[in-house]
Amino acid sequence: MAMVPLAKSGNYLHIYDFRVLPGHEEEFIRLFEEFDYSDGNPMHKSPAQVKDGVLCRDTEDPGRFFLIAEWADIEEHARIRKILAEEIKPAFIKYIEGGKFVPKYVQVVSSTPQHLLDKA
Repeated sequence: MAMVPLAKSGNYLHIYDFRVLPGHEEEFIRLFEEFDYSDGNPMHKSPAQVKDGVLCRDTEDPGRFFLIAEWADIEEHARIRKILAEEIKPAFIKYIEGGKFVPKYVQVVSSTPQHLLDKA
């Protein structure tokens, strides 16, 4: 199997780091998936989204989650995120502690060139 880099140098990752209210973790996941995989998610309609996001759960703290995706344009992500927060208001947000669902943006500054990965 050919390997590919997790993200391309020059692109951006959004990294959400948040906690879910105790006892609501499974319902949060269900509601997140219901919204995320629906036609109502504007993130998936943007050409600036390079790789779809993944929802991750901390192996040592089951109430802590991360959402990570790759984007070519973080301003576009921030614009759509504002629409989600102010207009769409997905149901899963109610289970996030403090109601804060804001990412940290990081720029990918190095990723293994494909020709080196192909040798692996």
